[in-house]
Amino acid sequence: MTHSAQPEVADHQPTTSASKKTVASQLYEQLPRFVIWLVVLVLIMVAVIVSPQVLNSQYISTQLKQAAPLGVVSIGQTFVILAAGIDLSVASVIALMSVLAANMMSGQDNLVLSIGLFCLFAALLVGLLNGLLVTKLKIPSFIATLGTVLIVQGVRFLYTGGAPKGSIPGALRFWGRGNIGPIPTPLILWAVIVIIALFIERRTTFGRRLFAVGGKPVAAHLSGVRVDRIVIAAYLICSFLAGVAGLMLTGFQGLADNWLGRGYELDSIAAVVIGGTALTGGRGSVLGSVAGVLILTILYNLVLLLGFDVETQRIVKGFAIIVAVALYARMQRTS
Repeated sequence: MTHSAQPEVADHQPTTSASKKTVASQLYEQLPRFVIWLVVLVLIMVAVIVSPQVLNSQYISTQLKQAAPLGVVSIGQTFVILAAGIDLSVASVIALMSVLAANMMSGQDNLVLSIGLFCLFAALLVGLLNGLLVTKLKIPSFIATLGTVLIVQGVRFLYTGGAPKGSIPGALRFWGRGNIGPIPTPLILWAVIVIIALFIERRTTFGRRLFAVGGKPVAAHLSGVRVDRIVIAAYLICSFLAGVAGLMLTGFQGLADNWLGRGYELDSIAAVVIGGTALTGGRGSVLGSVAGVLILTILYNLVLLLGFDVETQRIVKGFAIIVAVALYARMQRTS
């Protein structure tokens, strides 16, 4: 009886050891999600030490209004990068929203809803074009969306003749820089979009398939997932949210601009990468990208608070991306 019990103990030891390793591995994989928010808190404390005025409600409101459009774009960029793609056309979509909205709304509040929906439909067309180029023509996403940038720019300049016209109605300005009580309206829009995106990411079949397509596209295809549809949907979401951000920025700025949103293509990618989403796809989160946007916003303002030139922001952004990617790569190798 004693001898027969010994193999059972021996059998259980590897299982227990393996389960401990699995739990430890899972905890280690979740570590970046906690670390990124710790970095946000540390940067906030540093900003407060450098300049106590950052605690002023008006200052906080202004910074959140500026951060919200980038936050919205970054959510869309997260979906595309999770699908192992990249979208360089978001800034062109933002500028397209600006010139279309200003020219077609002509300062009339009663046209905001109808023209706003038309603008978002135009943004969806750009996303559809990106998705088809990547999935049907098998063009690398970097090249496909770079080509789309040039196409949208050309359409924009043909439409405006190089000089945007029109005016921004008060209703759109409200959603770009207004407040509902003490809460900035752009922040409300951003928060609603984050909640919807989190639900899609974590609670829907599309969200699970998005991770599968980005991480192991061949295996996803063999398991019955329609990979092309998932990728096209990701680009549609990205362009739609770039359109929303474009309308928000137009309202915030209060005038049409052929170059509105310039740099958002790189800033959104930077925020997503800093937030822990892998450029290879299949790994990351919407909440991580939110943290990435906050980190970039705080870093940009710290540069100005410390009295450095605006161009120094580029250096800071570059270092932030390199450090973040290096840390995540190290964690991934260790896990």
